[in-house]
Amino acid sequence: MTDDRSLNSALRRNIDALRKRRADEEAHAGFEERVARAITRFTGSLYFVYVHAAIYGFWIVANLGSIPGVKPWDPTFVILAMVASVEAIFLSTFILITQNRMAAAADRRAELDLQVSLLAEAEITKLVELVSTIADRMHVPTSGQQEIEEMKQRVAPEAVLDAIEETEAETP
Repeated sequence: MTDDRSLNSALRRNIDALRKRRADEEAHAGFEERVARAITRFTGSLYFVYVHAAIYGFWIVANLGSIPGVKPWDPTFVILAMVASVEAIFLSTFILITQNRMAAAADRRAELDLQVSLLAEAEITKLVELVSTIADRMHVPTSGQQEIEEMKQRVAPEAVLDAIEETEAETP
């Protein structure tokens, strides 16, 4: 467990805000989304495996005629195959629903990361301008003046995306 005193107040506030946001999203989820999430959570558990091993195991053993007093009802296992197929269709649908929800949440987090990074870049650029101006006024010699001038230029996200796309287009 992390000692809360080792985190600065802004970081603690951010963690609490994100935790509250997730809780609010969970609380305001629609009925269908909650059902899909519950089913996906259950199907991704070992309990699900144990239940299926028991049910399918009993079905197979019973239909092989290995249990005295139990008459086989599916000796060719056609019904078992059909049940398993239908179950697989529904389970895969629930998993896809959950994955779509997770992808949407990941997209929102990526957008937040991008916005925070752009804000930080703008703030750092402004700080470089300010420190450079202070150094000039105080006649402090600086090396790498060309790099400093480049750092004072604002980054245009569109230009970066264009450069990335051009590079990707050149790569076979």
